[in-house]
Amino acid sequence: MRAALSLVWVAPNRRNSGPPAGDGIKRSGNGNPIPSTILVIEDEILIRLAVCDYLRGCGYRVIEGSTGEEAQRVFRAGEPVEILFSDINLGRGMTGFALAAWVRENYPAVRILLTSGIETLADDATHLCDGPLMSKPYSHGALEARIKRLLGSFGRTTG
Repeated sequence: MRAALSLVWVAPNRRNSGPPAGDGIKRSGNGNPIPSTILVIEDEILIRLAVCDYLRGCGYRVIEGSTGEEAQRVFRAGEPVEILFSDINLGRGMTGFALAAWVRENYPAVRILLTSGIETLADDATHLCDGPLMSKPYSHGALEARIKRLLGSFGRTTG
């Protein structure tokens, strides 16, 4: 059995981004980039490609990956992520729940939207998400509407 290869694009560190400062004060780590940046973490390649293509078509800057560990690398690289959109079940390694908890702890200004095809997980996601769990299957239009609401907390609604 061959291991699956996954790639994630990460840019060099940027000013005003990254983990909490050495003084112990948590920074937003996300600036106010134009266009808005969404990190999509989904292990199902066809779902990820469709969602990312749609969001890019809406004008958002999209970074994609398939694991929680890839998401952590994106954040640590200083990418100005405003919204994390992640599946809960990411296969091996970190779950979407663990990723959301890590983001909440280290990047509290990031808005989090979790998704799953397992409805019984909805209650478990309540304290980690900015709004209810997005049940699969979801329409791209419904996803865009939720993203616009989350960006509204930054005073933004579009990419």
